[in-house]
Amino acid sequence: MKQVILILFLHCIAANIVIAQTQLQEKQIDTLAIEAPIVQLKDLVLEPNTKLQFSTISKLDLALQPVKNSQELMRKVPGLFIAQHAGGGKAEQIFLRGFDCDHGTDVRVGFDGMPVNMVSHAHGQGYADAHFIIPETIQQIDFGAGPYYTQHGNLNTAGYVNFASYQKIPKSILQLEAGRFDSYRTLLMIDLIKNQPEKQSAYLAGEMNFTNGPTQNKQGFQRYNIFGKYHLRINDATALTVSLSSFKSDWNASGQIPSRAVDNGIIDRFGSIDPTEGGQTERHNANLILSHVFKPGHQWVNQFYYSRLKFNLYSNFSFYLNDPIQGDAINQAESRNLLGYTSTYQTQAYLGNTTLKTNYGLGFRHDATKDSRLSSVVKRNFLFNIALGNIQETNAFAFMQKELHVGKWLLEAGLRADYFHFNYENQLTTSQLPSQAKAILSPKLNLQYTLNKALQFFVKAGKGFHSNDTRVVVANTGKDILPAAHGADLGIMFKPNKQLFIQMAYWQLYLAQEFVYVGDEGNIEPSGASLRKGVDLSIRYQLSKHIFSNASLNLTKPRSLDAAKGEDYIPLAPTFTSIGGIYYKAATGWNGGLNYRYIQNRPANEDNSIVAKGYFLLDAVINYTQPKYEIGLSVENLLNSQWNEAQFATSSRLQYEPAPVTELNFTPGTPFFAKLKLAVYF
Repeated sequence: MKQVILILFLHCIAANIVIAQTQLQEKQIDTLAIEAPIVQLKDLVLEPNTKLQFSTISKLDLALQPVKNSQELMRKVPGLFIAQHAGGGKAEQIFLRGFDCDHGTDVRVGFDGMPVNMVSHAHGQGYADAHFIIPETIQQIDFGAGPYYTQHGNLNTAGYVNFASYQKIPKSILQLEAGRFDSYRTLLMIDLIKNQPEKQSAYLAGEMNFTNGPTQNKQGFQRYNIFGKYHLRINDATALTVSLSSFKSDWNASGQIPSRAVDNGIIDRFGSIDPTEGGQTERHNANLILSHVFKPGHQWVNQFYYSRLKFNLYSNFSFYLNDPIQGDAINQAESRNLLGYTSTYQTQAYLGNTTLKTNYGLGFRHDATKDSRLSSVVKRNFLFNIALGNIQETNAFAFMQKELHVGKWLLEAGLRADYFHFNYENQLTTSQLPSQAKAILSPKLNLQYTLNKALQFFVKAGKGFHSNDTRVVVANTGKDILPAAHGADLGIMFKPNKQLFIQMAYWQLYLAQEFVYVGDEGNIEPSGASLRKGVDLSIRYQLSKHIFSNASLNLTKPRSLDAAKGEDYIPLAPTFTSIGGIYYKAATGWNGGLNYRYIQNRPANEDNSIVAKGYFLLDAVINYTQPKYEIGLSVENLLNSQWNEAQFATSSRLQYEPAPVTELNFTPGTPFFAKLKLAVYF
């Protein structure tokens, strides 16, 4: 009850005190972006011929809120929550719009036009590890909820998140950080070309991270990132951008622990049943973008990208359930080459007060995965393979999008075609299943009507999809290769005065039958059709030039359609979430911020007999900023709340137990964590 009261109190502040930043650009109605300039809320005008881009996240927010890595930048997206449950090195679990998206099955994540999600991954479909991104290199983030965006294809069902790096960094920086639990970070970003910035730019960024974490089994987590980017304006019409990056990390993990082990005093909340969990991962990227403007309003962009990935993870979820002697520890590993190309051509035409914009696109993505492995291990020593094979998956696509502005109306219609080819070479058997292919069409329609400068309505409808794992596809030749998602939003944007902005939407999303490959067990589990309904509400209010605030609430009812009533809950699907914050920002001197996140109790299994516990957390930051340096203190979990981060209803057996027990297994959330920062600009 105290948590609810505190949330309502903060919402009242959001409605009566302050707010976040805003901008106008021509992008999706609910697309959100981050830019460096601070734009006052009074500058926001609801225009009939422009799609609204409203910044609830800004570079201000990134500076004031604790962020340990780029994966946590996704926490800034209203309604999106993440959970880490493998010592910091594995991609976080993602929750959005009533979806437990696992590690990215229903959220498309991108970086500078490259896909972050890995299809048919050894650990799970759509695995999205964004730890290779250095947070300080990010200039812009945009996101969209629902499957309404023609340019985004596979995995864009609940929504998408895109990161975009700086073309030219504002300044060079050396930053040192130190915090609790032996946590250290070093960042260096260097502007390599300061002459002729209008002609070319280049910079190099690198970071090193280390932490032992709050767990009794020290994580020994270390991560190394390096990123370089070069931009050249070849002539007035042509530009070239090239970037290279490299990332490696390794860690130990305490894993998910059963509630009974803590309740009975066998281990502490920060203890471990199997201390041999952990892993190593790495990713290396090359990205080239060539753009050319033929004439005003006509632009052609070509992008080529390549990624090399390695993944090696040790886990133990059931302990001694299947093997009472040596235990149930597993190893998941793969080595992958990813190659892709995207070409877009944009045109713009005018006829009186009517504007028509067209965007054509085509491209492909090819994933070649070698030795995708699920093995039984003991103390990280190999015992035998459960699954082993090579995967070839190709996605070719084309799309067209039309955007028409007529008077107070804005109409956007798009059609996307995707073709997939799946092949799996099973190395454990001589009999092979045939390759499979499937195509899908995804229509999109967005309509906006501006009544006046204070009120705007929008309607969105669209079809999206996520592909199933290749190992599922070759074993299932039916219609469920590419399960479709059908969604619709009905909403308003309201600006009754210069200081206040409100956005609200009612939405529904239907997801068709699918088959899920469970990477932790190497088998296929069917999952029926589902329907999610919800309401999203954002409130923003600005009182003064330097004080900002935001608050959002997301209410969802997720249900399975193929189960009996009372057993139709979708495990771990969020039902109510809220984030918000209050910030003070000036160009120099003291700056500070306080933000919260809240997630309500939710079912952990189909009949709600096991409950995943909700939590309320407060984070705070205070910085002293000068042109040449900045000193900062950030605090996570200011109230030192005891909370569960990742939670699952799991059947497990401890070594001394005669029979398995199904109950809530969890990883403990970080306790009070303070970190000091010193940044020097040059």
